[in-house]
Amino acid sequence: MSYQEILGRENVNDLDAILAITNTDVDEVVHAVKDNADAIFTWDYERSRPALGRLYEKAKTSQWNGETDLPWDTDVDQEELAVQMGMGGVPEFAHLLPEEFRSTPVAKWGQKEWIQFGIEQQNWMLSQFMHGEQGALVCTAKIVETVPWVDAKYYASTQVMDEARHVEVFAKYLDTKLSGHYPINAHLRMLLDDIVNDSRWDMTYLGMQIMVEGLALAAFGLMFQVTPEPLLKQLLRYVMSDEARHVAFGVLSLKEYYEQLSAAEMRDRQEFAFEAAVRMRDRFLQQEVWERLGVDPKTAIRAMRSLPDDPEQDLFNQLLFSKIVPNCKKLGLLDAGDGWLRDRFTEISVIQFEDWVDTGEEYETLDEVAKDRSA
Repeated sequence: MSYQEILGRENVNDLDAILAITNTDVDEVVHAVKDNADAIFTWDYERSRPALGRLYEKAKTSQWNGETDLPWDTDVDQEELAVQMGMGGVPEFAHLLPEEFRSTPVAKWGQKEWIQFGIEQQNWMLSQFMHGEQGALVCTAKIVETVPWVDAKYYASTQVMDEARHVEVFAKYLDTKLSGHYPINAHLRMLLDDIVNDSRWDMTYLGMQIMVEGLALAAFGLMFQVTPEPLLKQLLRYVMSDEARHVAFGVLSLKEYYEQLSAAEMRDRQEFAFEAAVRMRDRFLQQEVWERLGVDPKTAIRAMRSLPDDPEQDLFNQLLFSKIVPNCKKLGLLDAGDGWLRDRFTEISVIQFEDWVDTGEEYETLDEVAKDRSA
């Protein structure tokens, strides 16, 4: 299958094609997606998967209350936070731009404009996290409905509660501490639509538990490291505790199932994983932020890309995949068939994470809720 068939474009890095994908229903409150899956009842109640049973027990004891377990009385000064995150110093970059970009609006921004960009970035990032968590809420409810194993149904039911709590706390943070919501990014929405629309229960796992939740776990970890804001740090600590279990749930469930699949079936899942990876990478271009600030996204992104290589930004973009790649390797997706997915992850410069710890082994070390309760 060609990139055109998988992504709708031949060049995975075609900026024009990436930015041509936009939301067409941003003013709608409800977005409907056809769910083609069968609801599966199982009359076999034997607990036959010990690893999932342990995960279920961990989930039951690690629930937390988004209203009472977070310090909501914390004051958040968004402008000061943007300065602390380094946005006030960005104007110094203008002289580094090639001549063709020195007349662009971004090149003329001063400290005030860059601080506002930092504020909008905060609003945008937390909005996308919130939308992604609602996607996880819907998809995990679908897993309860469609997975044929009772152990998986038990665990997935706890994740439904987790995801509702995540949507709740991100929405409250946006409403009470930040200064505005953004609609869902078009690339993220396309991916969520594809996951919900697919009739196969394991593709819901792959798309949500491995890909979307895996990237979210890495993104939350990176944001936790860089933000100085104490309420957000605590919120992210607790959300990450849940997310690590969610990704482990996908790894533990799919490893068993994928061992039974044919080469053609595995190739189909490799292609889906690659499409999901590219869609999630493309969403981080943040074109909605540039648009809100009155700057043509294509011009702004090309100007930023024309700067000398920024090792920190490159590392950030790559680390977003630090949970996805080792989990795909554990599932046998990297090297199935002719190693098609390994080659694709090499192309987008994320294959170096293949031997990092997979989340099937990692989730117990990330249980921040249990650590706080035992302190």
